[in-house]
Amino acid sequence: MFEKLSILKGLHPGFFLEHELKKKKLSKRRFALSLSEHPQTIGAITKGNRDMNTSLSLRIENALGLEEGFLMTLQTFYDIRKEKEKQRSTPDLSVFNTSLFWDTKMESIDWNLHRKSIVHRVFEYGNEKEKQEILRFYGKDAVDKLLAKPLNTRPGSLNGVRIT
Repeated sequence: MFEKLSILKGLHPGFFLEHELKKKKLSKRRFALSLSEHPQTIGAITKGNRDMNTSLSLRIENALGLEEGFLMTLQTFYDIRKEKEKQRSTPDLSVFNTSLFWDTKMESIDWNLHRKSIVHRVFEYGNEKEKQEILRFYGKDAVDKLLAKPLNTRPGSLNGVRIT
């Protein structure tokens, strides 16, 4: 199992399931019905739009002759990969004073989507340490470009939308 895992680490278990079903020439619909599962559920999992759950993974593993826990292990490694990507996509939040983002929960900010508003806010109200973190996170060129564009939102909000 560990040899396979090292190759598949970070892959959504649904993609592996799709591969196995094709290899065994099984239709997703028939396979789902044989497990007393909705075909839409298996379809969503194989597209990576839905996570694997323990109950279903045990039934799938049993039906396909896979080692018990294999699909949930894949799911865990996939979740770890997604969390690492998420962590890389946020600046060091400990640098920021919470009053700078008084109108939202810091952990719910989409730092990519709202970058223009964030840069403007930090450079208007932030301290030097906060500005340096924004420069580090987005890069000097990107910050300069964002600051060159006027911000067309109401004051005190990210892109005119309050995030809670």
